[in-house]
Amino acid sequence: MTLDTPPQDEPAFLKGVKGPRRPRIALMGEFSAGKSTLANLMIGSDPLPVQVIATQLPPVWISYGSGPAAIVDLEGNETPCELEALQEISTEETAFIRVQCKEEILRMCDIVDMPGISDPNMASAVWERILPLADGVIWCSPATQAWRQSEASVWENVSKHIQEHSLLLLTRGDMLVSEKDRRKVLKRVRSETDALFAASMMISLTQARDAEDDPAIWEESGAEPFVTEFLNTINKIADQIEDGSPLEPFKTLSCEPQAQVENEVSSASVAHEETGDRIVPRRPIAKSRRERPTPRPQPEEDLDLSPKFS
Repeated sequence: MTLDTPPQDEPAFLKGVKGPRRPRIALMGEFSAGKSTLANLMIGSDPLPVQVIATQLPPVWISYGSGPAAIVDLEGNETPCELEALQEISTEETAFIRVQCKEEILRMCDIVDMPGISDPNMASAVWERILPLADGVIWCSPATQAWRQSEASVWENVSKHIQEHSLLLLTRGDMLVSEKDRRKVLKRVRSETDALFAASMMISLTQARDAEDDPAIWEESGAEPFVTEFLNTINKIADQIEDGSPLEPFKTLSCEPQAQVENEVSSASVAHEETGDRIVPRRPIAKSRRERPTPRPQPEEDLDLSPKFS
């Protein structure tokens, strides 16, 4: 199997994917590129304890729900696990770790936090077998060493249907000395990755995290363009899912029983009628701001949706 020629048969571990079919966004990049920081920023909580973030973990599949964490092996068998004890997990025998939490961004999409592509102590098969299940990727690359050859070599072999729904995010933008340097780096990277990503942008994850309700810091961090592109991307993917367009090589998908999905939709609809809230991502509020796209309403998304990007 290669990245651009995924397996013909549905992998056994796919049955470990739970919940309604939502867009699946993988966070990728080299080790210590900011993937886990980005995941925590997007979700608004820390799905994994701090002490295990730096350990060598297989992909962590984060979705909406309240079920217990589980280790899903290559045969689809599930073993409940304590998140604090993940240091002992075998990456060779594990497909992914399933984590659920009730954060509103996860009503819109599943987030898969992948291991670093360049970890010498982890076989590339650990993330390669999960990548074909993704609909899109947010590729994190540190602005100080943006878009290295090792990254380009991996990305050029990724399936076209994933590339067209993917974003290149240059992290640690605040580490560059000047705005001129930031523009120069971004221009070079956009030239080298032309047509390989839907969009490329730069961000300071620490500034975005610390923005709180300060719109000036939020804008300065570069988070606003990212949020806009992210919403556009998952809306496009959601449209394709709704239309039945092929997004991956497997025809059958694991999901919750239809009755359970309908109950979730019904509960969300009742909540919407009671609150009248519209689903929009939470951003710092400025007195004057330009128009920006809002998520396409989904049946189960009629609750107040506030992805905590700040």
